Amino acid sequence: MSRLRVLSISTLYPNPANPNFGVFVERQMQAVAKRGDVDLVMVNPVGLPPFPLSLHPRYRAVANLPEREERGGVTVLRPRFRLLPGIGGRFNARAVARAVLPLARRLHAELPIDLVDAQFFYPDGPAAVRIARKLGLPSSIKARGADIHHWGSAPGVAGQVLAAGQQASGLLAVAQGLADDMTALGIDPAKITIHRTGLNADLFRPLDQKLCRDELGLPRQAKVLACVGALIPRKGQRYAIEAMPLLPEATLVLAGKGEDEAMLKALAKSLGVEDRVRFLGAVPHDRLPIVLNAADVFVLPTASEGLANAWVEALACGTPVVTTPIPGAVELLTDPAWGAFAARDKLAIAIEVSQILADPPSREVVQAATAGFSWQANAAALVEYWRRLAAR
Repeated sequence: MSRLRVLSISTLYPNPANPNFGVFVERQMQAVAKRGDVDLVMVNPVGLPPFPLSLHPRYRAVANLPEREERGGVTVLRPRFRLLPGIGGRFNARAVARAVLPLARRLHAELPIDLVDAQFFYPDGPAAVRIARKLGLPSSIKARGADIHHWGSAPGVAGQVLAAGQQASGLLAVAQGLADDMTALGIDPAKITIHRTGLNADLFRPLDQKLCRDELGLPRQAKVLACVGALIPRKGQRYAIEAMPLLPEATLVLAGKGEDEAMLKALAKSLGVEDRVRFLGAVPHDRLPIVLNAADVFVLPTASEGLANAWVEALACGTPVVTTPIPGAVELLTDPAWGAFAARDKLAIAIEVSQILADPPSREVVQAATAGFSWQANAAALVEYWRRLAAR
């Protein structure tokens, strides 16, 4: 079988300045590279604002990133594009395309590329479609959740999302519910292939709960709830905190950082539960199993997701999930032993969590939810899909 050459664009990809950005994309691409049948060109466009915003420490760290880096067997290239923080979202896809096209032309001339791939629908998708069109190549875009649910209705961007979906040669979605949302935007469902997430089962597996609690400084006999995700309104950590007065024996640990942090800390204090709500900050991906195994229940009152990696990773650790009844979750949690659904409401969350705490399923039963999830299977399905598009 001939070797496939793919140029893949991902604006979210781990780097020394942001080690938790797009970890799931990196795991996927490392699994692809390990197969040995794909020549993968991984492009991680880096956005930098104009002076004087570029002097902010956050952007100085990004500006200092190497333009080429080897990460886990994958070569990552980082062209720069102009970023306008807060107001420039609608211009990002065009800016990414302008930054990546010269690089793509040079790489294609050196050794022909078979396919241009985007790992998120926006801004990666429109950029990939534009570059592929310039090079006369097929293109693919993957939808993961917020890239459809947010950008698919955002002023100045929704039209770009729809046009990219209509023009791409093929599309991926992490769950059928997300594919249905794409169809509702006006995208042809016949172009969409379901491609679920992967899992490192060697990392995310049941561990000794008491030792994990010791590691986090939690009481061994406590009832522990965990929530992993960026501290942003969409993830809904506030609803988990609001439920804490109704769960007087429980401790909640939050792994992640984001714009809601100050508000969430103030909320916990106003409810008198600040001593039972722990903010862990950004936790390295390889330490998340400690958080997930320390918990009796994983709670994520999210407004929207495709198929959240955090759900899968929690289940792989044997920790049941309480989350909102959105399509991706309903597709995943098909056995009541694996978790329960609750509205973004303190009472609903408290009821479902209390029921699990009162009659917890075995870790082995919960772990069975992730049978079939692996990065190897994920990579195999992705490469098979890429080959179909490239052969057209």
